[in-house]
Amino acid sequence: MNGGRTVGRPVGLIAAMVLVAAVGPSDRQAPLTIGRLHYHGGGDWYANPSSLPNLLAALRARTTLPVAERERVVTLTGPELWDVPFLYMTGHGNVRFSDVEVRTLRRFLEQGGFLHADDNYGMDESFRREIARVFPDHPLVDVPVTHPVYHLVYDFPQGIPKIHEHDGRPAQGLGIFLGDRLVVYYSYQADLGDGWEDPDVHNDPAELHEKALQMGVNLFTYAVSTVR
Repeated sequence: MNGGRTVGRPVGLIAAMVLVAAVGPSDRQAPLTIGRLHYHGGGDWYANPSSLPNLLAALRARTTLPVAERERVVTLTGPELWDVPFLYMTGHGNVRFSDVEVRTLRRFLEQGGFLHADDNYGMDESFRREIARVFPDHPLVDVPVTHPVYHLVYDFPQGIPKIHEHDGRPAQGLGIFLGDRLVVYYSYQADLGDGWEDPDVHNDPAELHEKALQMGVNLFTYAVSTVR
């Protein structure tokens, strides 16, 4: 879809989407996928190459959602942005949005899109700076542990799981809300993307790999359930 239309497509009742079962995709819908954000500023937006294919595979195996095998690389100035309901960004370095990209990202989110920013230990300062330009009127806040992103498919009563230690700080799930809709989820000090990667990349224990995938399934399912 082009920038003058809403992002994505309705995908039906939440109850129909979150059944944890190995089922085939619906014949009536084109596959949903994740848009990996190619941003500027010098950060490695392409980090963790096996992460999104593994998350998409988990979504295909565990939910009724019609999900593609691969993510799409998108920019904030290209028409492909408007074809993805779920935008993902990660990296270790600097993030910089142009004025046009700031306005476009805000419109994307206001019109039904969802952004998951996943700090890969290094983009925190620049992401907070840039997202404050997108929503100067809506600061990042803690996402309460009662929110559906922690319970929609898998239950996380304590909130976001911590996958990698780094400097030992607790994992945080921060967000931006427009009304009652969560439109930005920022996973900080958690490293979900590292947890989604092939297990031999970081030698993560199987239980951490599983927790990371479960949290990713929750995030994507929530995002597509709120598409307008």
